[in-house]
Amino acid sequence: MLMKPAGIVGIILIVVGIIALAYGGFTYTKREKVIDAGPLQVSADKEHQVQFPPVLGVICLAGVVLIINLIQGRRPL
Repeated sequence: MLMKPAGIVGIILIVVGIIALAYGGFTYTKREKVIDAGPLQVSADKEHQVQFPPVLGVICLAGVVLIINLIQGRRPL
């Protein structure tokens, strides 16, 4: 059984909304070259943070409610 596109979008919005509300962002590490002088190379690991505002989670979850209302409004009685 295939899912409808609106159902897939709804699931993605639920996941993004929960992650945004629960975690508030994520951190990743990137290796950067500090010195590159011929055979001498020095690199350092730098941590970068990506923050999600809590309002993003609320908007995503509100979008799910909107999608559900639109889907139910299209169904004949």
